[in-house]
Amino acid sequence: MPHADPMSHHLVTMAHHNAWSNHRLLNACAQLSPEQFAAPRTGFFPSILATLNHIVTVDWFYVDALEREARGEPPHPDYVSSFFTPAEPFDACAPLQQAQRAVDGRLLGYCQALRDDELAREVTILRRDGPQRETRLRLLSHLFQHQTHHRGQVHAMLSGTPVAPPQLDEFFCAMDAPLREKEFAELGFSEAALWGPPG
Repeated sequence: MPHADPMSHHLVTMAHHNAWSNHRLLNACAQLSPEQFAAPRTGFFPSILATLNHIVTVDWFYVDALEREARGEPPHPDYVSSFFTPAEPFDACAPLQQAQRAVDGRLLGYCQALRDDELAREVTILRRDGPQRETRLRLLSHLFQHQTHHRGQVHAMLSGTPVAPPQLDEFFCAMDAPLREKEFAELGFSEAALWGPPG
């Protein structure tokens, strides 16, 4: 049966995919030694550590803005100090993974409350050069793309370590369900709850 709010449901699947991808990628990164985790590498940011810190701090920034709009509150007045100072709040994988899982959960909860007729509501974010206003749909689409972009960089960096980069595209196809079963169990996700009953 088609979902009553198909675009909102797609955003829910993207939030699940985001949490699953981060879980799988950070589990791989957790196998690195501290030196390997922080070692200089080629990428937009100079290390796996720096790239993963960027993902989580940007997630804090955008998820806070989305939640504030949902509550009818103004944008965060001091986002630089609150989310980007220091630029790398974590120096090890374990606490970073915990923080990422927490913000992934917030994003998933936000998306689960969405309805299609509310996706055009505007979210305001303060920037150095003035307020930025985007619809919920555009801002969420940007956030998911941002996460995918930088996870891909970490994935490539892992290729230069003893830890094999994990497969991150085994999420949307029904035939791949057995390949994600372990992580779904660890995250408390359900194929039936996400996609509906089989058949």
